[in-house]
Amino acid sequence: MDEKYNALKIESKWQKFWQESGLNKTASDSSNAKFYCLEMFPYPSGKIHMGHIRNYVIGDVITRYKRMRGYNVLHPMGWDAFGLPAENAAINSGTHPSKWTFENIEYMKAQINKIGCSYDWDREVTTCSPEYYKWNQWFFIQMLKRGLAYKKNSFVNWCSHCATVLANEQVIDTRCWRCDTVVEQKELEQWFFKITAYAEELLAACDTLNGWPQHVVAMQRNWIGKSRGVEMSFPIDGSDLKIKIFTTRPDTLFGATFVCVAPIHPIADIITDDKDALNDVKSFYGNEEEKRGVFTGKYAINPINNEKIPIYAANFVLMDYGTGAIMSVPAHDQRDFDFAKKYGLPVREVIVREKDAAPSTDLTEAYEDEGYLINSGQFTGLHNKTAIEQIGQHIESASMGRVVTNYKLRDWGISRQRYWGTPIPVVYCKNCGVVPVKEEDLPVILPDNVTLKGMGGSPLSGVSDFINTTCPTCGSAARRETDTMDTFVDSSWYFVRYCSEKDAAPLDKNNIDLFMPVDQYIGGVEHAVLHLLYSRFFSRVLRDIGIVSFDEPFKNLLTQGMVCKETLKCNEHGWLFPDETQNGNCIHCKNPVVRGRTEKMSKSKKNLVTPDEITGRYGADTARVFSLFAAPPEKDIEWSTQGVEGAYRFLNRFWNLLYTYADKIKTININPEKLSGKLVRKTHQTIKKVTGSIERDYHFNTAISALMELLNEISAFKPADTADYASLKFAFKSLTLLLSPFAPHLCEELWALIGDGRSIFLAQWPAFDEIAAKEEEIELVVQINGKVRAKTMIAADSDDKAVKEAALSHEKIQDSITGKKIKQVHVIRGRLVNIVLDNV
Repeated sequence: MDEKYNALKIESKWQKFWQESGLNKTASDSSNAKFYCLEMFPYPSGKIHMGHIRNYVIGDVITRYKRMRGYNVLHPMGWDAFGLPAENAAINSGTHPSKWTFENIEYMKAQINKIGCSYDWDREVTTCSPEYYKWNQWFFIQMLKRGLAYKKNSFVNWCSHCATVLANEQVIDTRCWRCDTVVEQKELEQWFFKITAYAEELLAACDTLNGWPQHVVAMQRNWIGKSRGVEMSFPIDGSDLKIKIFTTRPDTLFGATFVCVAPIHPIADIITDDKDALNDVKSFYGNEEEKRGVFTGKYAINPINNEKIPIYAANFVLMDYGTGAIMSVPAHDQRDFDFAKKYGLPVREVIVREKDAAPSTDLTEAYEDEGYLINSGQFTGLHNKTAIEQIGQHIESASMGRVVTNYKLRDWGISRQRYWGTPIPVVYCKNCGVVPVKEEDLPVILPDNVTLKGMGGSPLSGVSDFINTTCPTCGSAARRETDTMDTFVDSSWYFVRYCSEKDAAPLDKNNIDLFMPVDQYIGGVEHAVLHLLYSRFFSRVLRDIGIVSFDEPFKNLLTQGMVCKETLKCNEHGWLFPDETQNGNCIHCKNPVVRGRTEKMSKSKKNLVTPDEITGRYGADTARVFSLFAAPPEKDIEWSTQGVEGAYRFLNRFWNLLYTYADKIKTININPEKLSGKLVRKTHQTIKKVTGSIERDYHFNTAISALMELLNEISAFKPADTADYASLKFAFKSLTLLLSPFAPHLCEELWALIGDGRSIFLAQWPAFDEIAAKEEEIELVVQINGKVRAKTMIAADSDDKAVKEAALSHEKIQDSITGKKIKQVHVIRGRLVNIVLDNV
């Protein structure tokens, strides 16, 4: 054992050992209980930062712990390798996306290995490889056969910067989720997956997601958005046309003073007189920040009271929810109220808080609470909840409409006008129409000879060798589909592919049944809707095809917090990396640097710390311990150099202490039955606390804190004889085992000195003895009238009577109560006594 802790030397040694020994390989024929631990796989963008590392290290600690508890753990890693960044890099630099992607994978894999993550690389997947995306295409064909994949003309979310379509879930506050460009509406023919066919099942199953954070489950429910309401048609005055509306509030029908349609609704173009004004409203479609509308020049008839009301095209009405048209009740919907005030439309109150109350003469905001109906014909006086049911029944019996259930969830548009993605496996034949490629001819290979310019339209449309083909059915000349699939298809089933090794059949049902579902899934909350919902949908499709036997793919979900760091900005050069500043100035122009707020580490704002920076100076184990000790895994942490140095000192201190006693304890034999004393008790207490912190809620910060306390106890211990050295060795061995998931390299090195000759990760997790962990004495705090007056030690098993006697007999307490009347004595949990004196 070297005298000084040399992290780099130790870590390279053990990383090589783990690779050569196959220690991280998962057995497909083990009789041990399985545990599938999975972190969301990364996009190979070039370099990973400490925010990524925290995610991977959380999973690695769980994996190493479970292996030491005897589980057959599956812990794989791969690459979400298709996507826009590779294509954009090719446009900017001329590097082919494939070359760019695989070079990044090689670099990032080396970074991950340096941090000591125990992945089974024999199961690595790369989604841009034909061996993988062949199955995307196979799934597409199976869905096409079942009516779950279809093509239609649709208004889609179009990002002009990325030159591609976005799914609804990829539009965040009217902007592209990736580049923040304002999203436009564009009518295109698109391929869709019919996720709505599973809407009710996906919603109902949210009740079974007991191992997920409840706020994530709520986001899933809200996105699916089940609502029950009335669908009815409003005739257009002077025309045979009708506008079908959907409302969840039939109780407010008598308060409708205008109708709004989505500006992209087909009827808007037909009935609107001012086409220029309509186009202006279209340009603001979906923008909630500013309400825009135009009077179409036409009126609708409200069937409930035959009132003629104006029709507006309004930017806040969405075509993909309900029918794309609404009745507007400004007195009882704030959005409608704001619109009515802006355009001078009438506001009619039909619900009041108290029964028989008069309507307000001047509403300043919409009344959206419960109440009683007024101005509502035969329904006046009813509570609005009752009126919802009765008016719905009236509408159905009068054949005005019907009560329906709607979902906010829309079918998943998967067509993308980009190159770097999975080709959609269909051809277009003049004789046969849309024809899927034969399964035996899969995969349809993405061609290499493509010119990428970043202009609108699919780059594949310029590759004649790819486009021109023959019809699989009749053999006539045909053309291939040139759109590629949304990359979320790739990540919707990759967890199933991991169940078999790279060279094995990718959809081996025995292997899938052995490992699925994932026992612990780990990733960012930003995927709470997109990826998780699509994966849940895909799992049900694969179940119905007969490939898998489960419904839900992820049994437990941990959404880890972000790693945050302050931002640095130069007025001339923009965002700066930390090494682009010196003495508070920009190194490029010498101007002062503006220190911004602490934000999530991101490449765009350059507030990054790479693992190479930390491992090169402190070692991987320090990086791991800091990222886990700074906060519970679900909370954000603020990057702290002082915190990193604190973790480094802790590991150094452990090394130095063991070095001090190494020669003396090496040959000591431990007889557990003969161990006793304060250090042994503290060791058992630490085993209990660390085990509980991991098992209960993965609060690794409290586990590491307990290990630091044990190290303090070891440091203070002064062995005098063989029995003491046995206790010391027991404490050192236990601390090494308990710390090993967090600092695996250091603990492997120390275990080689004091362990059983095998890798520490073949050793069993230590067990605690409840009796040995029990305190012999505890501290008793004594208060008089709520103020602490004394502290003393008492036997841990003292009953309330003995506790009270110990408190009243304490010398300081005797001085304070002599000659005074005791009103009450409260014993609280055997550790606190409060003596209440009568002050009279």
